[in-house]
Amino acid sequence: MDFGVVLKVLSLLHIVEAAAMTPSLGVAVHYGEADITAFVVSITVTLVVGLIGYWLAPRGGTVRYREGFMIVGMGWLLASAVGMLPFLLGGTCDSAVDAFFEAVSGFTTTGATILRDIESQPHGILLWRAMTHWLGGMGILVLALAILPAVGLGTFQIFKSESPGPTPEKLVPRMGRTAQILYTIYVAFTLVQIIALKAAGMDWFDSVTHAFATMGTGGFSTRNASIGGFANPAVEWVISLFMLLASINFSLYFELLMGNGKLLARDEELKLFFTIVVISVLVVTVNIRGLYESAGEALQNAVFHVLSIVSTSGFVADDYGQWPELSRAIILLLTILGACAGSTGGGIKHIRLLVVLKYLRRNVYRLIHPQAMIPLRVNRRPVSEEMVHNVLGFLVAYGLLFVLFTLILLTQGMDLISSSSAAATALSNVGPGFGSVGPTETFANLTDLSKLVLCAGMILGRLEIFTILVMLVPAFWEL
Repeated sequence: MDFGVVLKVLSLLHIVEAAAMTPSLGVAVHYGEADITAFVVSITVTLVVGLIGYWLAPRGGTVRYREGFMIVGMGWLLASAVGMLPFLLGGTCDSAVDAFFEAVSGFTTTGATILRDIESQPHGILLWRAMTHWLGGMGILVLALAILPAVGLGTFQIFKSESPGPTPEKLVPRMGRTAQILYTIYVAFTLVQIIALKAAGMDWFDSVTHAFATMGTGGFSTRNASIGGFANPAVEWVISLFMLLASINFSLYFELLMGNGKLLARDEELKLFFTIVVISVLVVTVNIRGLYESAGEALQNAVFHVLSIVSTSGFVADDYGQWPELSRAIILLLTILGACAGSTGGGIKHIRLLVVLKYLRRNVYRLIHPQAMIPLRVNRRPVSEEMVHNVLGFLVAYGLLFVLFTLILLTQGMDLISSSSAAATALSNVGPGFGSVGPTETFANLTDLSKLVLCAGMILGRLEIFTILVMLVPAFWEL
C-alpha cells in the first residue's frame, strides 16, 4: 500500500472541498447571517489540513487497485467529516452525529434530513446543503481527477472505484480529460436548469439550490414541504425533466455530442429504463386518479414522483405515503431499482436488472437445449461470466445488507415498514421512505445508532458496496 499517494490525493480533496465552501461563505456575507463564522472556520481548518498533508506527501506514486479503494473509501468519509463542520459550528445541528448524518446524506445524494425547520436556516447553510449534493452527484473525487494528472498521478483506479455502475469506462484515453468532459456536461445541464427554474417562477437562490439538488439527484430543498412548498406546476415539470436527464448514463450524452446518436436508440439499458418509467407512470396515474380533481393533476403527480424516486432524487410534491398500496409498492420497487449506470442516481441500476433478465432467459433456454452455447450480450457486446457473477454478487450483498440494516433498526423501536423503507432508501440513496421516515417526516427522531447505521448504508450504497467491503478484509491492509 502506497500511503504517500493516498495522503496526497486525500489532501487535494480537502483543498477542493475548502474551495467548494467559498460560495456558501459569500452568500452568508451577502445576507449578513449568523453562519459567517462557521464557514470561515470550516474553510480555514479544511484548507490548512489539506495544504499540510499535500506538503508532507512524497512526490510521485501510482494509484493501483488498493490505493484506489483506499482513496475512495476514506475520501467519502473525510469529505463528510469535513462537510459537517458548517452544520455543527453554525448551530444547524445539535450534535456531531446529526451533523455527520446531514453531511453524509448530502454527499451521497440521499437527501434524508434531520432538520425539522429547513426554512429557518441561513442562506449559506442552505446553499452548502445543495452544494454537497452537486459535488456528490458526479463525485467530488471525479472532480479531483480533472486536476490530479497535473500532479503526476494515474487516476483510473479512483474512477473505477467511485463510478456508479458495474462497467465504468473512459470516454477518452486520458482519465483527467474524461473527468473534465463529464463535469462540463454536468455544469451545462445545471446552468440550463437554473435558467429554466427562474423562468418557471423561482427566485435565483432557490433556482440554484434546486438545480444543484436535482442534477446531483439529492433532493435537499429550501422548503419544509420540499417542492410542494412552491405550489407551482411549472417548477414541478422543469424538475421532472431534469431528474429524467440526470437518471441517464452521462456517457450517452458524450456520444450524442460526438455525433453517435444511434447509440442512444439502441442502448438496451436506456430502453429498459424508459419502459419501466412509462409503465410505472401509467399504472400510478390510474391508481391515484380518485385522489385528485383531474386526470391531468394525477398524471403530473405520478410523473413527478416516479421520476423523483427512480432517479433517487427524493423530492416531494405531495404525500405519496397516503397513496393506494399498489402505488406505494411501485414507489418502493423503484427505490430499490434506481437509475441507470453512469448517472448521478443510486439504486441497484437498470443495467444490473437487464443482465439478470438476460441471464434468467439464457438459463431457461438451456433447459430446452442443454448443449447450446449462448453468449450473453448487452448492446451487441458480449458480457463476460465474471461480470455476470459480479452483478449477482452485488445483488446478494445488497439483499443481505438490506436485511441486516432492517433488523438493526427494528431493535431501535422502529416499526417494520419504517425500518425496511429506511434501509432501502439509505442503500439506494433516495431519502424519504414510508412510515415514520415518510415523505412528510424527517429522520430527526431516530436514535444515534440508527442514524450511524443509515450513514453506513448511504456510503455503502453510493460506493456500490464492494468498494467499502473490500477494506474490511484483513488481506487488504497487508503491506
